[in-house]
Amino acid sequence: MAQESLQLVRPNGVCDQEKVGHAHMITVLKKSCVCPAQPSDQKYCDLVTFDLPYVTFHYNQKILLYPSPSQGFSSMVESLKKSLSEALVHFYPLAGRLCLDEEGILKVDCNDAGVDFIEASSDAVLRDLKDCDSSSDVMQDLIPYVDTLNSDGFFLPMVGIQVTKLIDGIVIGIAINHLIVDGYSTWQFVSSWAELCRGSSVISLPPSHDRALARNTKVKLNINPPTQESYANGTKSANGSKTAEHHLRTKIFHFSKKMIEEIKTRANKNREGKPFSSFQALGAHLWHGVTRARNLAPEDITVFTLFIDCRARVDPPLPRNYFGNAIQGIYGVTAVGLLLSNDLSFAANLLQQVIDSHGAKAIKKKNEEWEQNPKLYGFSDAGINCVTVGSSPRFEVYENDFGWGKPVRVRSGCNNKFDGMVYLYPGQEGGGSVDVEIALLPQTMDWLETDTEFLLTN
Repeated sequence: MAQESLQLVRPNGVCDQEKVGHAHMITVLKKSCVCPAQPSDQKYCDLVTFDLPYVTFHYNQKILLYPSPSQGFSSMVESLKKSLSEALVHFYPLAGRLCLDEEGILKVDCNDAGVDFIEASSDAVLRDLKDCDSSSDVMQDLIPYVDTLNSDGFFLPMVGIQVTKLIDGIVIGIAINHLIVDGYSTWQFVSSWAELCRGSSVISLPPSHDRALARNTKVKLNINPPTQESYANGTKSANGSKTAEHHLRTKIFHFSKKMIEEIKTRANKNREGKPFSSFQALGAHLWHGVTRARNLAPEDITVFTLFIDCRARVDPPLPRNYFGNAIQGIYGVTAVGLLLSNDLSFAANLLQQVIDSHGAKAIKKKNEEWEQNPKLYGFSDAGINCVTVGSSPRFEVYENDFGWGKPVRVRSGCNNKFDGMVYLYPGQEGGGSVDVEIALLPQTMDWLETDTEFLLTN
């Protein structure tokens, strides 16, 4: 729709977890700009207290792997671009750019500038990528905006899409600015795009862009807008970098419905109060497993951090279609010795307490405190020796059918990964199964991979 260019073949490193045996090649065929099918009638989209702390985080990255469609690649790409253009009419802030208004307030200029769309091909096959470490070169080259800060949205699109043709499948890599959306809204956009691509003329859940529903307080941040030149010279490494992420290992652990039920039973054994949920039990299990693997001293402190969805917790509740960020970090804190000397119920009880106590008053108080002293979040804010959960198995990620079937694997890219970062996805088979994608230091991952208690093989 706008600029198009042919780029060179890029050789990529081997995904060593899969022992593929040769370096894959990613060939970028074309890069274009997709704009909304109709111009927006809104000039700006406000950014509020739930959004602003993420200026210094990176673009969120999601990767969907599909079997090959029956239609040709070119035809499929045209369907994706047409439906994306239609989706951007509804999700118009995603086609804009960051700006500062006359008061110096950060917001989105809804200027219909469009999003990046990259077409590529690779000699990889699906099995090479389903469980590959996200820090491997081949995975990083399947998705745009590696190491890109949200603040770079002053000159970069809010969204970058890459569609890569494999030998036996398709990869859709999506990078999306975290200042605009949280995980819930990310998947709302993706599912609406898929719905339109399947041929629907309407979307099931039109987004609400009224940020005042969540918070109506203007907060001026002390930031200097980056430039294209400063981006090229390294601003993108301010909150962690590709080099740092390469020092981590990322692995997906699959927990079947039966395994989740077993963990939940263990956590609730002899429980007399409110039963622990599946999430609380699994969180306790992850906290135990990672802390054991780190081989910490008993007096060391460990933190379980959860980015919790506040939509149903504020007063009045936000509508289900609220589009933006509506998350806050909450923390369970204890000593390593105390955590590991107790069974799962101790950790699960800590998590239940911090979750249940985070109601409308606590959310409002946290927002007001941040507004009085704005702080831009960094990875270190997750806490010491942390396990941090930033996604939910409730997101129906495997329902994203663009017209040629459901994905065979959904996972995250390498951005916003640090030691202890966890993304939870439903297992492909559904039914309460969960895929745990976790990033750890290599020696910690080595321990975790052989921990029979964590793997439930003891």
